[in-house]
Amino acid sequence: MRNPLFSLTTNPSILFLLLVVCMIISKFSATAKSPTAKSPDHDFSYMDESTLATTPPLKPGSKFKNQSYTPGQIKSLSVPNFDKDCTFWSRDCSEEIQRIAKSPENIKWIKSVRRRIHENPELAFEEVQTSRLIRRELEELGIRYLFPLAKTGIRALLGTGNPPFVAIRADMDALPIQEGVEWEHKSKNAGKMHACGHDAHVAMLVGAAKILKAREKHLKGTVVLVFQPAEEAGNGAKKMIEEGVLENVEAIFALHVSHLLPTAVIGSRSGPLLAGCGFFKAVITGQTGPARNILHRSPDTVLAASAAVISLQGIVSRESNPLDSQVVSVTFMNSGNDTDEMPFRVEFGGTLRAFSNTSFHQLLKRIEEVIVGQARVYRCSATVDFFKDADTIYPPLVNDEKMYEHVKKVAVDLLGPTNFRVVEQVMGSEDFSFYSEVIPATFFFIGIKNETLGSVHSPHSPLFVIDENALAVGAATHAAIAERYLNDRSMIIDS
Repeated sequence: MRNPLFSLTTNPSILFLLLVVCMIISKFSATAKSPTAKSPDHDFSYMDESTLATTPPLKPGSKFKNQSYTPGQIKSLSVPNFDKDCTFWSRDCSEEIQRIAKSPENIKWIKSVRRRIHENPELAFEEVQTSRLIRRELEELGIRYLFPLAKTGIRALLGTGNPPFVAIRADMDALPIQEGVEWEHKSKNAGKMHACGHDAHVAMLVGAAKILKAREKHLKGTVVLVFQPAEEAGNGAKKMIEEGVLENVEAIFALHVSHLLPTAVIGSRSGPLLAGCGFFKAVITGQTGPARNILHRSPDTVLAASAAVISLQGIVSRESNPLDSQVVSVTFMNSGNDTDEMPFRVEFGGTLRAFSNTSFHQLLKRIEEVIVGQARVYRCSATVDFFKDADTIYPPLVNDEKMYEHVKKVAVDLLGPTNFRVVEQVMGSEDFSFYSEVIPATFFFIGIKNETLGSVHSPHSPLFVIDENALAVGAATHAAIAERYLNDRSMIIDS
């Protein structure tokens, strides 16, 4: 019997075909025997160091003196082998960023970052362990950073080291609240809790750093990662700016988790988004001496304070444009507890909110005029303190129109049109507004609402919970916003 294989190989055409097939099989076998190096920490088996670009040194003459980490030989990193230049953005680029962000290994890692921070909440300017954790993650990624700024803040850099510069910011501090949620990663620090989602903000920005590191050689400029202390108290943003965090930066973006939006839905609006916020304390004093005990001769400090409180309500209702939302609220009054004589001193105070700097400063002016004037009517004197030296005044947060359109474009391309919403203005305040006063900026929300998980409580609640499925989406959104901004700006500069 003839060997069928022999008869086939005597045909030159078939012999050539077999040779080609053998070469293909040999190539696949060689690939299978040379696996990509794995990260010793995160075991991302599909990562490839060939896509890395070393972060360049800082420009000579930089005013920063606290350069605390400069990567030398980059470690085996968790970055994908994606070599597509996305100067002209396509659906493939958005899908690749999503693929990196939503890989099972990355989701596990970004959740672990958030949970470690959640377990160890630290108040304003006390974020020592949080800052150390962030720096450790940046070092693992081979990312240059500067530390400290504003005591515990960090400024990290990726990309070319040359203009344009774009920044992404996350706040780090927790609140003085006792956590009321029983779960495996509950706060270990009594009376402190990440009840506003700053642990998630940090995790998403660190996650964005990992994605951007994977794409670093394609960045058409420099991305600045801002890890900021003391958003809740102390105006950390203001102090970071004073210490130079915005050096060379021409635009900045930030997000905040929202229990009003479904998980992973992005929301924002152009123009005023969050109100300017201030506080005031008034002290009305009467008369000293013997006449103080004669009630019909003694100035009535309680009546003067009451008249002032009532008159304050007319500032918004009778002096302000009804289409320009403003708030003046008195939240406390203290005149003592003596029922036998007129108090010499009455204290009261509250808060004010407005969506424009003009309206906000007009409120400051009129609150003082009304209180001092009403006290004088009742033969009393008054002083008003707005705590300007205590860093309690936050200006309105106004989104730049072009930066808002950029965020909207990125979110729609990345997540689809149904996952972006124009949100209403919010009377809450955020010290990101200080950045928006200096350079073009946009602040946006990412939804965490999930009734099944109980993620329905507002920030600053002891029952505050987030849906961690938003973390990877937030990281991807940050990364896409930064890379696409640099792409767009470089095209304008080149033209």
